[in-house]
Amino acid sequence: MTSLESVDPSALTHAELEQALRALRLGVNASDLHGSLSGYLCAGGEAGPDDWMDALQLGFDEPQPVRNAVLERLYRECRAQFAEAPASVDPLLPAPSAGLRPRADALIEWCRGFLGGIGLSAATVGADLSGDAREILDDLGMIAASNLEYADSRDDERALDEVLGFVRAGAAMLHRELTRRARPRALH
Repeated sequence: MTSLESVDPSALTHAELEQALRALRLGVNASDLHGSLSGYLCAGGEAGPDDWMDALQLGFDEPQPVRNAVLERLYRECRAQFAEAPASVDPLLPAPSAGLRPRADALIEWCRGFLGGIGLSAATVGADLSGDAREILDDLGMIAASNLEYADSRDDERALDEVLGFVRAGAAMLHRELTRRARPRALH
């Protein structure tokens, strides 16, 4: 198993979410939506299972799209991932069999969504962040703004694996810092 494969075979797949989003005609792709929800929850966003899509301000005409088992599962899995301080955050990407380009493009979309989700949370991202956290946000922004070109598939696979490792660890570090800042400190 490579680090690009999901470790939980029962977890929601990119293909399942993409299919549900197309069927519901929501106009957002799986990686972007997963990234948005992950960023929102990472930074301490408080939306519940019935209002999280409204909180992400996805621009739907209806206040909340029809209830859908796949979207409910997405919310539960993302919420569970951030219930504790995760060692890493797993972006929802296409399966390795989809090829390099779809996975790399999905990682870029996930990073865009993740940064947007952080911005929509109640967190005040700014001057009181550590230098490391600011650097991670800057690096995620550079990834999100990337326009990739592919040359050598072996080298590109390794590069994607390295970038994905950084994104996973960086998102987890941001979660620890943002939620630590959000929790009131007890007086002793």
